Amino acid sequence: MSCFPETERLCRAYTRTSGVATFVIDNKGRVVSPAIRSYSPHSFCRIIRKEPEREKQCAHAHLYGSYQAERFGDAYVFFCPFGLVHWVAPVIENYQLAYALVAGPVLMSTPENALVEEILRRNGLTTGEIKRLYGELARVPYFPPPVVTDMAAVLFATASHLSALNGNRLEQRKEFHEQQALIAEQLQAIKRRDGREKRSYPLEKERELLSKIRLGDKAGAQEILNEIFGYIFFTAGNNIELVKTRVMELVVLLSRAALEGGADNEVIFGLNYRYLREIGDLKTCDEIAYLLSKVMARFTDCVFNLAGVKNIDLIYRAVTYMREHYMEEINLEKVAKAVNLSPSYFSKVFKEEMKCNFSTYLNMLRVEESKKFLLDKKLSLVEVAGRVGFQDQSYFTKVFKKLMNTSPGEFRKSRGIR
Repeated sequence: MSCFPETERLCRAYTRTSGVATFVIDNKGRVVSPAIRSYSPHSFCRIIRKEPEREKQCAHAHLYGSYQAERFGDAYVFFCPFGLVHWVAPVIENYQLAYALVAGPVLMSTPENALVEEILRRNGLTTGEIKRLYGELARVPYFPPPVVTDMAAVLFATASHLSALNGNRLEQRKEFHEQQALIAEQLQAIKRRDGREKRSYPLEKERELLSKIRLGDKAGAQEILNEIFGYIFFTAGNNIELVKTRVMELVVLLSRAALEGGADNEVIFGLNYRYLREIGDLKTCDEIAYLLSKVMARFTDCVFNLAGVKNIDLIYRAVTYMREHYMEEINLEKVAKAVNLSPSYFSKVFKEEMKCNFSTYLNMLRVEESKKFLLDKKLSLVEVAGRVGFQDQSYFTKVFKKLMNTSPGEFRKSRGIR
């Protein structure tokens, strides 16, 4: 990994100045910081990661965040599977994600309002483990969302600096020339065949390439890609615009193959748009061939399922939004918009993940929050209902009784309030 001493130095500096653990992952989600012990993730995370399956969940969450950051070209703030907040910034090298800087965990809501217990139980942790983790949770730093946004921006600026340093690597130039040599060999083979037989587009090779992408076979795909690009270059002659057009068509095919292999559709579509734009800006066939190779490698890397991590992240975002706005007139459409999803898709995912529909969860949240107001005898039931988002006191009473098996008035009496 290039510039690693500088990467380590900047990560340490970021941790010391922000008070937030910072580490490095590669483009497979693996922690690669040699000096990780000097600024390791929080003790809460270390307890979680003792279980191999949970360690895997964490790695996938960090990788998902890095994919999103690469896709948007900015830092990405996300919720891990255990409800804590991290942010990640991509270091780009050779047109693709080389590695990423990850910061966290932190809380963006006060611990007493965090979803941690609910989240931990859903992840199968025992009562004893949850109790121990709550002790560690008290030591997780809290920052309001605007501060997290600012810290993410600083981390992205750091990653951008490292990306710029990567631009002049000798290894990059060596890789570029090696690929050109392989393509030149393919061109010579095509020229030798030309004249002895009619040379048609290697459609069978294209099918084989797409199959390699679906399987995540990067080495096999690269060999076939060189041959296909050799054909494109040979038949297009010096017409750079024709080369671009055919390569763009190939990029679309590669993206579809990645999707069929299990890659996340939003990540692939985002990368697809970015790569097509970059191809349009290139000036030479050599540059196009080099970028095409990186596109293929990136799509191949994306071929494994991170849908579960994606759903967890968006559900935590949605529930956090609901907890911050439950007292307002919120509905399914508003919350779906807040997490950038269509209402129908959001409703489907919410029900699958939370095991109840949106309106039921919102009512449960409002009823739970109403209990603390019911303990204030100065507040009428009408006022309590209004404070937790119910526009009608009778409906509030009906919902409360359904969920708690008692009325708000009886709840008050059971707490000695008359």
